[in-house]
Amino acid sequence: MSRVVVSGMIAEVPGQGGATWSVLQYVLGLGRLGHEVYFVEAVDPAALVPAGVPLADSVNADYCRQVMRTHGLDDSWALVHRGSTETAGLSYADLSGLEPGTAVLLDISGTLGDEDLFSQVPIRVCLDVDPGFTQVWEAQGIDMRMDGHTHFVTVGRSVGAPDCPVPTGGRNWIPTWQPVVLDEWPVGERVDRDAFTTVANWRGYGSVEHGGVHLGQKAHSLRPLMALPTRTAQRFQLALAIDDAEVDDLAALRANQWQLVDPAEVAGSPAAYRAFVRGSKAEFGIAKSGYVASRSGWFSDRSVCYLASGRPVLTQDTGFSRHLPTGTGLVAFDGLDDALAGVAAIEGNYERHSAVARALAEEYFDSDSVLTRLLREVGAG
Repeated sequence: MSRVVVSGMIAEVPGQGGATWSVLQYVLGLGRLGHEVYFVEAVDPAALVPAGVPLADSVNADYCRQVMRTHGLDDSWALVHRGSTETAGLSYADLSGLEPGTAVLLDISGTLGDEDLFSQVPIRVCLDVDPGFTQVWEAQGIDMRMDGHTHFVTVGRSVGAPDCPVPTGGRNWIPTWQPVVLDEWPVGERVDRDAFTTVANWRGYGSVEHGGVHLGQKAHSLRPLMALPTRTAQRFQLALAIDDAEVDDLAALRANQWQLVDPAEVAGSPAAYRAFVRGSKAEFGIAKSGYVASRSGWFSDRSVCYLASGRPVLTQDTGFSRHLPTGTGLVAFDGLDDALAGVAAIEGNYERHSAVARALAEEYFDSDSVLTRLLREVGAG
């Protein structure tokens, strides 16, 4: 087996259990396959908490250190102070020493961005987990740190298809599913929250336009569905990161009976996030409107965790229904009436939907098969 370096965002914004898991699935999944895996993240100095402290003494490093220790990775990680050789975890010299024996760099969202590290690794994969936005930003001249990579992989299953307006930038984008380490995500033992739940950011960043297509945020997707809880007896709980300045949207959410819970409380660590997902009745998934408008085929790593936990997923269709079976376990919707029908279907045969949810995770998202296929597609299998 090979040595693989995975780079992604865990420490730069600490305390986001879901984002942490999206990276851990790759680190732990590759380890399960027998590879020697290291995690490396470049951290912007402006992101350090508290401001101005040495990287190793920061809240960021403490969070990453705890995550790695919990998963048996004490000696296999490093944070790099972007623009310098200051590190936490492994030293910069240790990282430089890893390069000659490393077969693959898996760089999630171009996070590493250090041209002096791992530039001689033969297979350097840029993994796009924000399809549509990544490609449009690059087309608009924003540096998405794609230079220096040898292969380009995306979770947008339809990127490059004739009817998908996402620009390819002349690259051959290799599609992949987001993996889940099934042993880390067993079926939930009981429902602690009798509600359709999710974890989300109201806005992640600015919206963009491309070719007459508006690529917006989750705020733009949820507003047309605002009345949903008032049209059904089911409860909806959102672990929603939303700024207090969003006065009108907050008032509308409360008036329409959405139950808001604190994401820092229920998803502030990998363990808390996992407990929240596994203890939920089902997921109500909202996609960024940009994923929907572009029909990119994006499918959420969060939804994959719900499926693995045996929790049915009712989620907005981004075009993934072209690539996955839907209707039982996984229910796609396009608007309010579709969403209401999906709620009724899941409630009407909950045990069947739960069983199929886990089966879908096993068939399509098992990290063993997803990562084996990904490595083979980039010539490392």
